[in-house]
Amino acid sequence: MSTDQRTMRRALRREIAGTIGLLTDEHDFRAMRRYRSFTFDDHTTYLRQVEALLKTRAAEGTHTSLALFDPQDYATFCTDHDLDPDTPQTRSRYTAELAATGPLVEYDGGPLTDLVPTLVDEAIRRATWEYAATLLARLGTCASCGEDIGRAAFTRASALLTRVLDTAPPGHRHLVCSVSAAPETLIAVLHAESVPDGTTRLDETEALEFTTVLALGIATQTPGGLVLRVTAPDTRDRVHGWRLRGEDLQPLTAAEVFDAYCTDAESGDLIAPEPDVDYCAPPDLGDDPLPPTGHHH
Repeated sequence: MSTDQRTMRRALRREIAGTIGLLTDEHDFRAMRRYRSFTFDDHTTYLRQVEALLKTRAAEGTHTSLALFDPQDYATFCTDHDLDPDTPQTRSRYTAELAATGPLVEYDGGPLTDLVPTLVDEAIRRATWEYAATLLARLGTCASCGEDIGRAAFTRASALLTRVLDTAPPGHRHLVCSVSAAPETLIAVLHAESVPDGTTRLDETEALEFTTVLALGIATQTPGGLVLRVTAPDTRDRVHGWRLRGEDLQPLTAAEVFDAYCTDAESGDLIAPEPDVDYCAPPDLGDDPLPPTGHHH
């Protein structure tokens, strides 16, 4: 190992305490190069060094998690805490903060290139949820009845999600909710597994994020939709869809689901339907008395 590499490895080690704040793209990497104490010249070498260090730590039996290091967020952090941004100590402190609050991905011994997309997805999910939650909280109370609009919409969204899961065919359910909020469409994904005893297993965090995005659509009366794909052994996959209209989910017909699924969202071009997939109208959600929010603002 050259002295130069040793120095780089040492510089990295100094900035790590169980969590590495990773600069995942070229643009973020360049933004950090304006700090003299940041000693890396090119992104590819930097990623190689980080991976070598992760492998060494894994070989020593040390667990490391990765967080997304965001230079803009870092600059704000330094201003807020009145810290000098150009020191390894400040970077460590910011990374420690990320470890406590931000989305993390455990290093699993594989190539770093496989983990980066997971980390970025994780960060987008978190940002989407925080954005939706902030907007919901800002809606305040209903002028006519004094109820908290965001909370009422969240209750309504939870009830709708429960009905969708309760009426879905058994198997692995993959749900996607999209709400056409400005400036960009918000998307949340939820994976749920039906268990033989009739209950549903799901990730609490995913469910919270999903419900928040759906609630935002309900509270702001924004157009949106929900797609459910069910995969079960020995049967063809089934795809169902609903349109979010006001506070209700309206079922899409088989033809509408087919259109929605087989059109490229970006270009509007047709995509070939997948083999062994049935596009069908969803099961009836039933007339269970869902709590309406009662707001017509």
